[in-house]
Amino acid sequence: QVQLVESGGGLVQAGGSLRLSCVASGRRYSMGWFRQGPGKEREFVARISWRGDSTYYADSVKGRFTISRDNAKNTVYLQMNSLKPEDTAVYYCAARHSDYSPKYDYWGQGTQVTVSS
Repeated sequence: QVQLVESGGGLVQAGGSLRLSCVASGRRYSMGWFRQGPGKEREFVARISWRGDSTYYADSVKGRFTISRDNAKNTVYLQMNSLKPEDTAVYYCAARHSDYSPKYDYWGQGTQVTVSS
């Protein structure tokens, strides 16, 4: 059973920063971050390849968020800078077996990020 455990969420003022972490059990996966704001559908935020040599971001976070990974620790990070109130959401870490898989197979429990104005 694959487990993804997120941490690092919290309350921050607009313009501030947070770093989310996601530790995966078992083997290495291609990873992504998603979020679901209040009253909204879940949306893609960022993804990183299995090797960590390729990243991709949603337009709404490009230039402000950075996804990275430490394969020795089987951990993926999401550094979030210049946070805005509209970034308020539950952030989910997700894993898929391949960089080319259309869907993510495993999901974490989520961590709340709240940005105050």
